[in-house]
Amino acid sequence: MQAAQKLPTTETNAQPVSFSLLKLLTLASIVGMGIVLYMALFYAGTDATQGHVQRIFYLHVASFSGAAVAFSGAVIGGMMYLRTRNSKWDTFALAGVEVGLMLSVITLLTGMVWARPIWNTWWTWDPRLTSAAIMVLTYAAYLMLRSGVENVERRRVFASVYGILAMSTTIFTFVIIRIRPDTIHPTVVGPSATNAEGAFEMATNMGVTLGVASLVVCCLITPVLMWWRIRLENLNEEVQHRYEQTLYE
Repeated sequence: MQAAQKLPTTETNAQPVSFSLLKLLTLASIVGMGIVLYMALFYAGTDATQGHVQRIFYLHVASFSGAAVAFSGAVIGGMMYLRTRNSKWDTFALAGVEVGLMLSVITLLTGMVWARPIWNTWWTWDPRLTSAAIMVLTYAAYLMLRSGVENVERRRVFASVYGILAMSTTIFTFVIIRIRPDTIHPTVVGPSATNAEGAFEMATNMGVTLGVASLVVCCLITPVLMWWRIRLENLNEEVQHRYEQTLYE
């Protein structure tokens, strides 16, 4: 019981400087997201063909970019864990997958909202949409893999290898609209495929808004969410460790 009473004091004394930085970056992320929403709704012009629904592309593209950053973090974490066998890298990889998966789901949902008025359907088995769905399912399977292996060391090794290989689905999703001429999904940055439906000419203010949105999501929101997830996992492991200690005392 004495060990259990000491548990709350751990959080108050653990890395106060880094926690203050995390709170500061969290505030900056909130402010940055507010700026992105303002630019998307008021600064960026209204597309002459698509109308206001085109504005969802700023969140749609930025969320995919953030997911790519998070999944890249999972690759780095997996490679470093296989090299060092340090559990902190496995936690880093797990945070990357969970944050990237959340952003990927946002990408799919915002894409469906855009597709309904533009393509007159919520979903079509276009190469880009299909590859994005496969990417989401692949990383969802990563979480299932972790929950299905009881041995801790083996789970971390399997998850590391899987997270590295799963990055191929993200790369494929990015390049497919640039190598498949039959896709109807527009390429926001660069020329669209011949059969793309919903392509638009990006004015200067649209390009600036898209750049700011991607910068905020990739450089602020994604790292901050991963940091919070790592912190949560560390606290969870510490509580579990102290709980196990009390059982054997």
